[in-house]
Amino acid sequence: MITLQQGPVFLNREGEQVSPEGLTKEAAQQQTMAWQILAAHNQGSSMDQLKLKFDALVSPDNNYVSILQTARASGLKKFPVPYVLSNCHNTLCGVGGTINEDDHRFGLDNAKKYGGIFVPRYRAILHQYMRECMAGGGKMILGSDSHTRYGALGTMGIGEGGGEIAKQLLGQTYDVARPDVIAVVLTGKPQPGVGPMDVALTLIGAVFKKGFVKNKVLEILGSGIADLSVEYRMGIDVMTTESGALSSIWCTDDKVRQYLALHGREQDYKELAPGNVACYDGVIRIDLSTVECMMALPFHPSNAVSIREFKADPEKYLAQVEAEGAKIKGAPFSLQTKLRNGELYIDQAAVSGCSGGMYDNMAAMADILEGCELPGDGPFLGINPASQPVNLAMMKNGISATLTLAGAVIRPSMCGPCFGVTDVPADGQLSIRHVTRNYPNREGSKPREGQMAASILMDARSIAATVRNGGRLMAATELDVTYKDHPYVFDKAIYEGQVVNNWGKAQPEAQLRMGPNIAPWPDMEAYRKHLVLKIAGLYPGTLTTDELLPSGEATAYRANPNKISEYTLQSRDPEYRARSKAVRHAEQMLRQGEALDGDWEAVIRKVCEALQCSREDILLGSMIAGENVGDGSSREQAVSNQKVLGGFANLAETYATKRYRSNLINWGLLPMVVKKLPQLQVGDVLIVPNVREAIAKSDAPFTVQILGRETFEATLGKLTDEEKQILASGCLINYYKK
Repeated sequence: MITLQQGPVFLNREGEQVSPEGLTKEAAQQQTMAWQILAAHNQGSSMDQLKLKFDALVSPDNNYVSILQTARASGLKKFPVPYVLSNCHNTLCGVGGTINEDDHRFGLDNAKKYGGIFVPRYRAILHQYMRECMAGGGKMILGSDSHTRYGALGTMGIGEGGGEIAKQLLGQTYDVARPDVIAVVLTGKPQPGVGPMDVALTLIGAVFKKGFVKNKVLEILGSGIADLSVEYRMGIDVMTTESGALSSIWCTDDKVRQYLALHGREQDYKELAPGNVACYDGVIRIDLSTVECMMALPFHPSNAVSIREFKADPEKYLAQVEAEGAKIKGAPFSLQTKLRNGELYIDQAAVSGCSGGMYDNMAAMADILEGCELPGDGPFLGINPASQPVNLAMMKNGISATLTLAGAVIRPSMCGPCFGVTDVPADGQLSIRHVTRNYPNREGSKPREGQMAASILMDARSIAATVRNGGRLMAATELDVTYKDHPYVFDKAIYEGQVVNNWGKAQPEAQLRMGPNIAPWPDMEAYRKHLVLKIAGLYPGTLTTDELLPSGEATAYRANPNKISEYTLQSRDPEYRARSKAVRHAEQMLRQGEALDGDWEAVIRKVCEALQCSREDILLGSMIAGENVGDGSSREQAVSNQKVLGGFANLAETYATKRYRSNLINWGLLPMVVKKLPQLQVGDVLIVPNVREAIAKSDAPFTVQILGRETFEATLGKLTDEEKQILASGCLINYYKK
């Protein structure tokens, strides 16, 4: 059972609601663990507007090249804190010849030159490495991957766009209004067979669509923590990204101390707990004993339903998925064929990544699959351990042997199945996965090309039970399984011998080898007096970062701004790029003083007459508009691609995440907000007069004119002084060049 309660609420250390005992709300807020950690990292004088510096940074290979290029163009001298460059995303993305390994070589050279930590490919998924080697009590870590979550070890992790990593590399701060803190009180003990993904999906399903925890910090406490292994806690924690939360922090105990000691880092343990009475902005209560085996239906982790409920009426749930799938594909999409005699049968299974690939999950799967023989024409089961130390422990303890003999295939440590570059199902197939996301295309299909598959998120235990059951959907709690004790032993020799740790040993003379695909950022135009925007894309509902920049082969080109921009919105709106580039061309012609194509001359003439200005005062740009924009990952190219193609603004009723809005600001796109989108259509021209004044006034309403029609009011939301300067400069790189 899960319940939500709006705050303010005063709780004791056990999570019980109490009277404030004479404490003011403000004083009791300072008793939260989140406040204590944020205060320790705040470089500013105000706790309302935080200026944070982090203890460590981490980036995967699908975005560290662009971050390094941004920081280098902005004056980078050396890494001021440990910066981990992990090679776990673009490992098997076999597109473009040498370019993936060119990027890895470039990362290694930067680690040597500026004093970083380089984790070679197949050694570890970035978040597992940070758990094993970097996270500790009271720390804060910033990562350019949205699942940067280490709260179970006492570290507040935040996933952000690359611009925020570049700022930290340049000695600047992460500026954010102090977030609300939501208590998550855990009680009871999970049933055997109920895993961390089941708890996480229960949470996500209850809060995401309500926005209950959006951009807030989750503080996990309560008696239920004690019975959970540290890996179980980490499995819940990493999925809190999908709830919409900004970060998370857990109470720590002796189990955490033992985990860190096992990894040779007992000195990094710190006991964390709220004060005797702490005030929270809301409370979520989860009785773990009532949590069922769950599944998140396509095409979002919040589409959570218990396996029991689904099996009671599968036709109803599949009809909902088919309707959504038809919208995505632009053609009929069917999953009813997966039903046989009222039972759902799946085609494929995968357990991988920072959520699925942990040791405890593998051990539980081995217990479920021991003695089984999965046929070659049955559901395929692929497994990616989260790190080589996990893989080694599985081999030493016989877990790998049990899984292999059962028919599972164990592959290197990488993030492939999680974002669609390995284990791509056949057209029309259904996959079950213990990974972080099941967005469209995350399983690797290309709906607009007629290739359409779907994936369901489930815990590794129920995945193993379903595969053992011949592919027929089954909750792990339906099996009578004896879960054995499989002690884990961490072997530090793998990292000591194979990870390049150059922290504190920068070599300024080191040369950077740049492959032919590694390209600098193109010049970015700063704002002029007036901004004229043409709508190149209009999107009802939610526009995700996976749609703005699809996973898959596009990730191979993240070191080349122009090439990767050609993938922008290719699945949802293939015509967007041509429309945006046409506006970019018109802007180039305007700057050169040449006659414009099409109806642009008439548009410029009308704007000049209306604003009593010259052509030189006008900047032309494209824009996208939507109801809820930017749900999903921290990938900055979801925004930088828009800028490369000539974009200068987004217009939305809401931005799904803080990190997406940060990316807009750092790439110089106006994050315009309205309460309700006006009646717009693709091709409409909008005028933002005196745009620099609108930026300077930030959250004050300003007037936007729809050319030839009505006006409406918009704001940019609250901006810091630095963010205003970044926007006005046209992007972060321009700001630092100045």
